Amino acid sequence: MQKDLGYRAQLRVFCKGEKCFGRGIAELLTRVRACRSLRAAAMEMNLAYSKAWRIIKTSEEIFGCKLLVSQTGGQHGGGASLTPEAEDLLARYARFVEESHAAMDAIFERCFLQD
Repeated sequence: MQKDLGYRAQLRVFCKGEKCFGRGIAELLTRVRACRSLRAAAMEMNLAYSKAWRIIKTSEEIFGCKLLVSQTGGQHGGGASLTPEAEDLLARYARFVEESHAAMDAIFERCFLQD
C-alpha cells in the first residue's frame, strides 16, 4: 500500500506508442468481472459502450490475446467474462503498480524530503 507522502503518481503502460494498459482499463476489466457485462461496466464508469469496446480491442491487439469472452442473447441474456489472460494481466498490473509506487516513494523521499 502506498504511503501518503503528499504527492501523486499515475502509471500507464505504453506499447508501440499506444496506451495499452493503465488504471482505466484495469478498472473496466474489474467492473466487467463484477457485472459480468461490458455494457454494464461501461455504464458504471460513465463510458460509452463503443469506447469501452475500443479500449478492450486496442489492448487485445497489443497484447495479442483475447481479454473478454462474450455471450450474446439467449435465455439468460448476454454477458461477458474475463479470459485467463485478462485475469493474469490484472494481477501483473496490480503487482507492477504496487512495486512502482514503493520505488517512487523511496525516490520521492530521498529527493524531496531528506535534507
